[in-house]
Amino acid sequence: MTNRQNPAESLWRSLTTFSITRVLIAAILLALLGLNHGKYIWSIPPQIYRNITLTYVFGSIGFVVLKMRLRQFFLWQLAAQAMLDVVAISLLYFFAGGINSSLVILYLFPLASCAILAPLIWALFLSSLVAVFLLLVSSYQVLQSGSEMAMSSSGLYGGAFLAMVYAVNRLAHRLIRQEELALLHGKNLRIQQQINKLVVADMGDGIIVVDAASRVYAANPATGRMLGMSLLPGVTKLSETPNLQPIAEAFFSWRNQVPDVEPQWIDTIALTGTHANDDSALSGLVMVKGVRRDFVTHLKLRFVSVSAEFGPSDERCIIFLQDASEIENQAQQLKLASMGRLTASIAHEVRNPLSSISYAASLLGEDDLSPEQGARLVKIVNDNVERLNQLIEDILRLSRKAQINVDPFLLKPVIQEIVQEFQETHRIAPQVIQLLAPEGIMIRFDPMHLREVVVNLLTNAIRYASGEAGSIQLFVNADFTDQLELHVRDDGPGISAEVRAHLFEPFYTTSSRGTGLGLYMARELCLNNGALLDYEYRVTEMTIPSGSTKSSGRFVITFVKPK
Repeated sequence: MTNRQNPAESLWRSLTTFSITRVLIAAILLALLGLNHGKYIWSIPPQIYRNITLTYVFGSIGFVVLKMRLRQFFLWQLAAQAMLDVVAISLLYFFAGGINSSLVILYLFPLASCAILAPLIWALFLSSLVAVFLLLVSSYQVLQSGSEMAMSSSGLYGGAFLAMVYAVNRLAHRLIRQEELALLHGKNLRIQQQINKLVVADMGDGIIVVDAASRVYAANPATGRMLGMSLLPGVTKLSETPNLQPIAEAFFSWRNQVPDVEPQWIDTIALTGTHANDDSALSGLVMVKGVRRDFVTHLKLRFVSVSAEFGPSDERCIIFLQDASEIENQAQQLKLASMGRLTASIAHEVRNPLSSISYAASLLGEDDLSPEQGARLVKIVNDNVERLNQLIEDILRLSRKAQINVDPFLLKPVIQEIVQEFQETHRIAPQVIQLLAPEGIMIRFDPMHLREVVVNLLTNAIRYASGEAGSIQLFVNADFTDQLELHVRDDGPGISAEVRAHLFEPFYTTSSRGTGLGLYMARELCLNNGALLDYEYRVTEMTIPSGSTKSSGRFVITFVKPK
């Protein structure tokens, strides 16, 4: 709750209200002195009544001035004002005859003010003092007149005051707490609005807020730059602006479909300042007249409905505009850069074999070659031709797309067949490669691509493995809900951090016999099939049947489980 010594502005305003109300009550009590030509409503001596009410009036005015000049010590100002009220009312109550004067109702004003503005213990203490005073005055009246009715009435009033103070204080506490929360939420909302305003204003994508009739209610600066025109909130209507007709048509088409799926970017819309020769346009494009004749931009649109519990007239939709021209330029630049790097790498890889072939061919033209030297030169030519052929085959594999509609198949039998064929081809003992895979695991993957990926990983593993039993392990981790993993690891030396940074780059190899396309090709084939190939370096160790331990770095293929 608010610190009462440094209260909120609303409590100071409430104290001002009570101070002004006190002045009015005191003035009314003073004005009653002149009513009925000296016949007083209460049996109080005129001089005493005048002195008490005048003191009450001046004291009330003094507290108003004090509050205006000193906005400190809130509780002490409230306590002093409440004591003035209680003392003035108690004196009038005593001289007017006690409970028979009906002045007891005036105690509600100071008690209610304390119950609202002061802590509960202060308000209960003040009401207890009033209740005790009422009982003392009633006891005095009982001694004077012998009537016990005054005593019971005073007890009832005292109990009623205590109950009233407690109820009002709890209600005020709740209202003050709600006000504090409202102020806090309002402050957070204003901060969030400022953040949203800055973020939206700084966004590169355009944002338009429209109603169901395509009337614009808000737009960020990027929208004006993309459209080449300013949108006036509450005035501009997409369907009535000729330059924005394609956006309006796309918007109404989206609304009529009532999509239940996640909103996606729709076909590109081209806004241009030139006139088209005919109504037809390029594939997926709509050509319209722009504001400036030199203005041309290609936009992609995405629509999102703002869910709100309001009527149809209050419905709002957000249109996101993305500059497709910039995206296309960036994609083209990336393609050109990748093509340049790939071309340079291929040229570098082809140059060395061609140089070797050219050197061997020149030596073969000499007359004094022995048969052994000729055979060696021919072998050099054949080896480099085979290397060039392997390079071309690797590049062709990358260009072959995966089969999209392949049926799911059991993983373990296929992997067993690949491992068995690999062992026979490379003349490896059966116990060197171990396969641990549960039965019944299904995957969706191009079988030819899977064979190439696994063979590539096994070729890499056999190059560095020790050749002991279980030195190469393949095992399946199917503990995940939507995916499963195939791990391929060996007991060879771990891959250094420097090599790991370039592991999947094309033409990067640490072997003099490799082309550097194996791992790069394996990852690309996995991506074409919706899977992911990566290398995990783990601190834990790999235990093999011989009892020794090796580092457990491994290649991991992550498959998506078929639905």
